[in-house]
Amino acid sequence: MAAAALRPAILRHIRLSPATAAPLAAAAAAGRPLALAPWLARPMSSHDAHLTRDEVVGRVLDVLKCHPKVDPSKVTPEAHFEKDLGLDSLDTVEVVMAIEEEFKLEIPDLEADKINSLPLAIEYVANHPMAG
Repeated sequence: MAAAALRPAILRHIRLSPATAAPLAAAAAAGRPLALAPWLARPMSSHDAHLTRDEVVGRVLDVLKCHPKVDPSKVTPEAHFEKDLGLDSLDTVEVVMAIEEEFKLEIPDLEADKINSLPLAIEYVANHPMAG
């Protein structure tokens, strides 16, 4: 009895469409719980479609080009924040925060302190599983 009441609550919570829910319910009713395994194994994340490296490069370059203290003509994928773009440590913190905002990430301070060039920023974002 409790399982019958639980099923609708779970389906409402995970928002399965009837087209998806019916085969799952049929497999469970037929005593084939392993038929549910492929569906349950898929990632339950809104970040299923990970960004390509080219997308990351383009968006990171755009973030830097929009920074008020950066000359957009100097922004290249190989640029160093201080040496090539003339940014100081405070500007670098602002750039890293702008990258966090652009990709909806939170970069830990220890990692953020290491990001001092576009290649490092691009590498960090490209390898982050939650970058969006």
